[in-house]
Amino acid sequence: MHLYPPPKQLTLTDGRLRLSGRAWVQLNPSLGHRIAKAASRLAQIRPGIGVSYGQGLASQCLLNVQPKSGLGPEGYQLVITNTGAKLRYTKEAGAFRGLATFAQILKQAAQRSGSIACLKIVDQPDFDHRGVMLDISRCKVPTLGTLKGLIDQLAQLKFNQLQLYTEHTFAFANHAQVWQHASPLTTADLLEIQQYCQDRFIDLVPNLNSFGHFERWLRHPTYQPLAECPDGFVHPLTGQRSPWGSTLKPNRASLSFLEGLYNEYLPLFQDARFNIGGDEPWELGHGASRARCTRQGTTAVYVDFLAKIQTLARKFDRQPMFWSDIVLKDPSCLKTLSREATALIWGYEHDHPFETECEHLAKARLPFYVCPGTASWNAIAGRLGNATTNLKSAASAGLKFGAEGYLVTDWGDHGHHQYLP
Repeated sequence: MHLYPPPKQLTLTDGRLRLSGRAWVQLNPSLGHRIAKAASRLAQIRPGIGVSYGQGLASQCLLNVQPKSGLGPEGYQLVITNTGAKLRYTKEAGAFRGLATFAQILKQAAQRSGSIACLKIVDQPDFDHRGVMLDISRCKVPTLGTLKGLIDQLAQLKFNQLQLYTEHTFAFANHAQVWQHASPLTTADLLEIQQYCQDRFIDLVPNLNSFGHFERWLRHPTYQPLAECPDGFVHPLTGQRSPWGSTLKPNRASLSFLEGLYNEYLPLFQDARFNIGGDEPWELGHGASRARCTRQGTTAVYVDFLAKIQTLARKFDRQPMFWSDIVLKDPSCLKTLSREATALIWGYEHDHPFETECEHLAKARLPFYVCPGTASWNAIAGRLGNATTNLKSAASAGLKFGAEGYLVTDWGDHGHHQYLP
């Protein structure tokens, strides 16, 4: 038997539960429609199984789902004996996670035999927030069908958060020149995706980069007045010159522009969090803000404008999240940051110093996530060895220093033609 993610506690016991004649998944009447739908999907694994809120014959019950105190918000207990299976939960999310585990067991039995092993599982997550961030702005914008398939897989893997990294791939009403050739998601698309996520106990968190990575906008003359370097800049990593800017000018006009985007984008999301981005403002201090950065320091100018973006996000009743690469270059600035914003520690190489960076944020008492990567971009077949070490390192450091969340990132830099598993 192979279960993923591995349960906290799994004890195999003697005997097997024969599936023949087991016709019902019995739900506690207090469980809502999301659990009923999940149980119905589980029942489709094996023909002849139905879902009921009523009490049937015990000999015909495949799985009995009932509440039990003390298991935690997403925890569950699954006990399988030769007389039936019992799933216990405290909150509905725990029932959903337990059904996901039982579905894996049932699928493996359907492929191999007509019975399942007797066992006891007690499980709960290490991180309260377990997410995936999918880049939909570089290379490919997935169809609704593809996204729904991915969401189903994330639910089986017990993730509870999804972010769709967006630069220009939302169909803003007054900015068609930016997205017209990009197959953008629409208002209707996002609402449909959100409902699909909610049915699977996944939070769809808005993600719109709001400082750097604006090159898809700033290449157009309409938006060039907002650029730190409207005539382009030399990229510090490649040494190549870009003919247009990538970073917003840190001023009031840029904030007004962002407010217009937020006003249209954020009401589509029910989740209170909002990833405002803020990573890699490559040319900050090399154009419009040069004199100010010389006087005050580039990090100080960055932190000041980041704070104003966060204030703007809170105007829309959002809890901002931001990439922490810039502030971690100068940890002395951490004491000036708001504790109402969540820092996102990212790093994608096998030796990224997650421990050091987590310790800095923990000492500053700032809430933070660890955000490793799949290492599948900038590659044809991906870099699985690097990704595995990176993912483990982030999890270990996050648990050690009290990270609130674990966000797996899948980027599209310089080409990512196949991100399906």
